[in-house]
Amino acid sequence: MMNRLGENKQRTMASLKVDDGKPCDVEAILFDKDGTIIDFVSMWGNWSELLASRYTARLAAKGLHLSKGIFPSLWGTSLDAAGKVRAYDRNGPLAMGTMNDLYAIAALQGYKLGLSWGESMQLVRESKEEADLELKRRKSAIPLAGVVPFIEQCKKAGLKLGIVTADDTEAALEHLEWMGLLPYFSVVIGADLVPRSKPYPDMLELACQRLDVVPSAIAVIGDTDGDMRMGQAAGAALCIGIANQAASMLPSADVIIASYSQLVLEEAHTEG
Repeated sequence: MMNRLGENKQRTMASLKVDDGKPCDVEAILFDKDGTIIDFVSMWGNWSELLASRYTARLAAKGLHLSKGIFPSLWGTSLDAAGKVRAYDRNGPLAMGTMNDLYAIAALQGYKLGLSWGESMQLVRESKEEADLELKRRKSAIPLAGVVPFIEQCKKAGLKLGIVTADDTEAALEHLEWMGLLPYFSVVIGADLVPRSKPYPDMLELACQRLDVVPSAIAVIGDTDGDMRMGQAAGAALCIGIANQAASMLPSADVIIASYSQLVLEEAHTEG
């Protein structure tokens, strides 16, 4: 089914290349959200601190105490001298995990301290709801440098754009709306819409179905190796990793860029 999508239709294609590299004709671009569209630390650094502090307080109210600094090791984050998240492991749980993964990681700590699994999970979910409300109040979503001009250029060229994220779909829609970017994307696919999250191809395949394009006519842009492996598993034309540091963390990328200024869109053309 997937290889028949878009047959016998006129398709707007554009040549995408990195710097002076070889151009690749694409009909659509699928972006990861966090760390690719949104500055990761501004969003999930804040959120992880909020959830950890509220969950820790709930445990303390029951006379249970977590080891100091345990959450950075659980999430895959590192802190600055003030105790704020300053960096993240691109292939760690906070960057790649679904919300259910993060719930389980946190709830396990309460279970180890003697709570039942159900009670610990309840405390995590209550803490998550409070963290979400505070994040909504702060609207901590900051677009990654250069991404907005690139998205505008893609739309001007007639490319179809979509989001494929390990976050829940409803949250992803909200975060894009905070930044005024939601109208640019024809489809937003969260991990809750598919049986398997990244690195499996399910999200990309669903996005292609909804966009009516074949995977071989799309480029994937993401900041984790899970994004790259998802693209490769689905047969994407090009998998672009964005990483200003630690490029070795994206071994499955076709190419790696440090910023969106390295991406070049050449003149669009029609096929079919």
